[in-house]
Amino acid sequence: MIDISAFQDALGIMFSSVGSWGWIVPGLIVGLVFSAIPGISITMAMAIVLPMSLYMDFFSAIVFLTSVYTGAGFGGSVPAILMNIPGSPSSFATTFDGYAMSKKGEHNEALGYALFASTICGIGGYLLLLLVVEPLADIVLRIGPLEMFAVAIWGMLLLGSLGSTYISRGLLAAALGILLGTIGMNTAGFTRGTMGIPVLLDGISPIPAMIGLLAAGQLLSLAGRDYIIEAEGSREVSVRRILKGCWGTMKFPGVLLRGSIIGIVIGAVPGVGSSIGNLIAYAETKRTAKDSATFGKGNPKGVVAAESAVASAEGGSMATMLALGIPGGGATAILIAAFMMHNIVPGPSFIETQKPMVYAIILNNIVQAIVLLAVGIGFIYVASNIVKVRTRYVLPAILVIATLGTYAVTGETAGPITLFVFALLGFALQRYQYPVSAVVVGILLGRMLETEFLRSYQLSGGNPLYLFERPGALAIIGVMLLSLGMTAWGKRRQNKAEAEEEAAMLRLQQEDAANRAGSHATKS
Repeated sequence: MIDISAFQDALGIMFSSVGSWGWIVPGLIVGLVFSAIPGISITMAMAIVLPMSLYMDFFSAIVFLTSVYTGAGFGGSVPAILMNIPGSPSSFATTFDGYAMSKKGEHNEALGYALFASTICGIGGYLLLLLVVEPLADIVLRIGPLEMFAVAIWGMLLLGSLGSTYISRGLLAAALGILLGTIGMNTAGFTRGTMGIPVLLDGISPIPAMIGLLAAGQLLSLAGRDYIIEAEGSREVSVRRILKGCWGTMKFPGVLLRGSIIGIVIGAVPGVGSSIGNLIAYAETKRTAKDSATFGKGNPKGVVAAESAVASAEGGSMATMLALGIPGGGATAILIAAFMMHNIVPGPSFIETQKPMVYAIILNNIVQAIVLLAVGIGFIYVASNIVKVRTRYVLPAILVIATLGTYAVTGETAGPITLFVFALLGFALQRYQYPVSAVVVGILLGRMLETEFLRSYQLSGGNPLYLFERPGALAIIGVMLLSLGMTAWGKRRQNKAEAEEEAAMLRLQQEDAANRAGSHATKS
């Protein structure tokens, strides 16, 4: 719970460092711009601006870097919605319904939904962090390989909801993704599928592969058009409609809450982060929705679910970093580096001895989420004008930016080569109606699944009863089984209702036919 005395001291730190507040808007803009460029990750954006923070005082430096982190959390959704190309892996699930809304001319509303969900759940995530930052440290310490393996299995269940019209093709695409995700040397020292190419020893870089798979079909589909959105009337950029989307987010409180909880929990697990949290939140929302058939066709709930998990995961990652000094991902690793540069080590002793500073950092993150709403609307207004530019100018620009971005990720030509190889693979998959999304999820989760399984096997000595010694893993598996059971029950009820409706329609048609026959007989 909150230490009132430390909380008051935290307010004192914030109001005595008013100058540090001036770094919020520049930090948000840097994060928004960098993450909106496909291939430029949040980690890279923060690494580029890290040296600048060396010349600031500690609190100003952390305010600036966390502002970049907050801005980048939302920025990736802009290209995901407008062009179906996620700016970062954490925006992947946003493409499912966000781009479908854009194709219907609802890009303003879709961006409004994403921005407001990101803002509300960012605030909610940090408020919760304020309450649980100390007890959460104890919980995170109890998370082991078996719990991580259970989370990866949970993620794999998503493949069922990301399948194509043909289930067999969806499963084959998922298997291909897992196979690609396990290329290289594993933690046991075995190498697979490298074909003697040294660069593949570290495995396939997921960001160039994801951009290649998703961008290929998209660029080809746009090549036949004059504009990204063909109808001239739908290319309007309207602040009123963006605000309408923002307000519309409030219609889905359950989706926001579910996405936030999943985002915080998954975000707090070291090494997992928002790239998996958004997929799980999307799949759970789709699974429990009455209108699940409309997901993937422009349902706003899909955008809200994905973005709420991404924003909340920031709070979860920060909790792990502050409480344990363990980075939840690349971005929080950069934050730890910033702490070290100022001779401060995050972790249990930091919370114990400098609790007011911890509270001040969390409170400032809440302020950043509020400011993001205003800065984000301005950014969306400028970025959305890309729909008014002819594709003959947009497509080469996207290709060049994506190629340079993948080069920046790997630091060598392997990045662009991976991009083009997976672009060809993506084109082939789309040509024969195999779901590209299932391959992407397989690549993201394949290596994690294998690594955590091997660690669990080594810890347990091959004893399957080890599972019963891990209540956390049992709880996750219990939730999964409950989730599957509820899905099966819901499907059964839906099938029964559809059968009854079909029978009622058939009876009405028979009665109508009988009445017509009777009417003809009377006339004759």
